[in-house]
Amino acid sequence: MSTTAHASKVLIPMDASTQTNHLKAYGMVYFALQKNFKVNWLLNYRGGSFLVSDHPELQKECQIRGVSFEVISNQEAESVLQEISSPSQNMESVPLEKAPKIAVYSPQGNKPWDDAVTMALGYAEIPYTTIYDREVLADGLLLYDWLHLHHEDFTGQYGKFYRSFKTTPWYIEDKKEAERLANELGYAKVSEEKLAVARRISEYVQGGGFMFAMCSATDSFDIALAADGVDIAETMFDGDPSEPAYQTKLNYDRSFAFTNFILERSPLVYEFSNIDMTSKRQIEKENDYFTLMDYSAKWDIVPTMLTQNHTRLVKGFMGQTTSYDPETIKPGVLIMGESKLNGEARYIHGVKGKGFFTFYGGHDPEDYQHRVGDPKTELQLHPNSAGYRLILNNVLFPAAKKKEQKT
Repeated sequence: MSTTAHASKVLIPMDASTQTNHLKAYGMVYFALQKNFKVNWLLNYRGGSFLVSDHPELQKECQIRGVSFEVISNQEAESVLQEISSPSQNMESVPLEKAPKIAVYSPQGNKPWDDAVTMALGYAEIPYTTIYDREVLADGLLLYDWLHLHHEDFTGQYGKFYRSFKTTPWYIEDKKEAERLANELGYAKVSEEKLAVARRISEYVQGGGFMFAMCSATDSFDIALAADGVDIAETMFDGDPSEPAYQTKLNYDRSFAFTNFILERSPLVYEFSNIDMTSKRQIEKENDYFTLMDYSAKWDIVPTMLTQNHTRLVKGFMGQTTSYDPETIKPGVLIMGESKLNGEARYIHGVKGKGFFTFYGGHDPEDYQHRVGDPKTELQLHPNSAGYRLILNNVLFPAAKKKEQKT
């Protein structure tokens, strides 16, 4: 990239034809925020590009990481901003103010599944801290701006893996470890301890935190909150039967995104409730895509940020919780990505108290049908993944200076 004596801005383009590594570009923006460089997110401009104050260190780091960039003059940058500000353009320039402190809620040690968010953060070179139940219950979330919920079952049913994996060493060891931790923390049951964790996370969000979750961490979290004070776990999970008529005792006011859902009673079924549409899907892999919704960049800044991409059509992918039945989604929760072919929601966002949450169905955007024990995705093979870009949009979300949402 050539420079001129008058150049003073670096444009990191995010369109399909120019950017060679979309995922690492997010890491470059995080790097710029750490260095206190001035950063603007140019919503809907060339795929959601970034305008950064010029600095030799920034250019060098872009070259090292393989991120495409353009050095432009002050006059050129002003022309871009004028185009974006025009009422005739569905674009907006949003200042990014700080590098958010990121926490990933995840158990320690090797597990038989990987996590798309931690892979995305690692590949993009965005630092994060791993925390778990002990830290959450000790109010450790107050140290962080953004929280991701790793593959987790907040209902205390061990992921509903009982039928297929109850005799495997990893399942037996995980159950023992969960019971040991619950007892250490003063709880008689894992389900009670996980509920306490879900409550603290709920308080964190309502107090102004940003929460992102994928796959089964989304619906199991809401189910745990709705079932607060109700025993929905069978004997093999917590040592005693579930209580009679527990379905009628759920309180949907406590949940974030979902309402009027019906729980799956059988411990032998690999499913939590009718929120998830995995078993109802009638779609071939070749046709499995979902569409990102279009929003007004000047009026609906939050969903516009979260849907920035170089394509509006994103490849579908599956998980324990693949997608959401729109009939179970609360009014006011935005469906930002949907498959019209199958009538399912894939990517949703809402407000809870003073905070925000985003739920993303499926396990790994570049592994269509990830199974327990499968090798992890190598993101260097997918540097321009549209599905992974949605994850990283959420990572930068807390950095933005936000305006009131109108929709």
